[in-house]
Amino acid sequence: MFAVFAIIFLFSVIKIVPQGREFTVERFGKYTKTLTPGIHILTPFVERIGRRMNMMEQVLDVPTQEVITRDNAMVKVDGIVFIQVMDAAKAAYRVDDLTYAIAQLCMTNLRTVVGSMELDEVLSQRDSINTRLLHVIDAATEPWGIKANRIEIKDLTPPVDITNAMARQMKAERERRAVITEADGEKQAAIARAEGAKQAAILEAEGRKEAAFRDAEAREREAEAEAKATAMVSEAIARGDVNAINYFVAQKYVEAFAELARSPQQKTVIVPSEMGALVGTIAGVGELVGLAKEQQQGRTDARQAAPRAAPRRSGGSVPTTE
Repeated sequence: MFAVFAIIFLFSVIKIVPQGREFTVERFGKYTKTLTPGIHILTPFVERIGRRMNMMEQVLDVPTQEVITRDNAMVKVDGIVFIQVMDAAKAAYRVDDLTYAIAQLCMTNLRTVVGSMELDEVLSQRDSINTRLLHVIDAATEPWGIKANRIEIKDLTPPVDITNAMARQMKAERERRAVITEADGEKQAAIARAEGAKQAAILEAEGRKEAAFRDAEAREREAEAEAKATAMVSEAIARGDVNAINYFVAQKYVEAFAELARSPQQKTVIVPSEMGALVGTIAGVGELVGLAKEQQQGRTDARQAAPRAAPRRSGGSVPTTE
């Protein structure tokens, strides 16, 4: 009996507090001190352990509730809150049921915050709701020795009809974006085609300009060549070269015959039966030119011989040569 009494006495006097916990000590029912983790010795029959408080961070579930928003939409909201006991004595003696009190506090403030917002704001501004709730709950639990670290909205469920309307709205919005994107693509394609046509027109105009420049240059060179040819033919004729004038006359004859054949009003073209007639014509022209050349040469010789014959005659008339 003495051994049993000794064991009971030791267990009532020596207290070991585990890590993450704190015990309150009451003397004759009055709070006196808080035991931190470690081993402690109490006064027998005078002091006893009052409350065993969990000093680690705890997660409390906020029950689901229906909240009416400012635009009269009914939504179901639930969440979670992360709390930590900072003062064991306050948490033990200033509130009766700590977890129940914090859950009710979260529910009422969640109803207040969500009820002051419209449905679109509630669905899109969860971070703002969390911040406002955290500020309110932290201020409310500070006298209890509790620190609210975080609060999160876990689920927001609008009514079925509103969900269907939101789905139709989202579909219409995406179709509108698709139409705008398609129109923008057609616009860019039209601009690209117009730019291509513009560049093609510019290149075509530059090509025509270059071609006209080349044609003018070719005509200029052709005119220079023709002028040189005409000058050479004229010099050849002046020197008495019959072949040059034959070539010149034949060329003009062929060009005139070609123009006659190309005339739009010419329905019938008479071609000589013997192509040798052209050669004969050219030969006849050549003979005429040769005759004219001989006559010109005779006159020149007569004029040169007249001055040499004049001193030999003493009188009379001076013969003339025609």
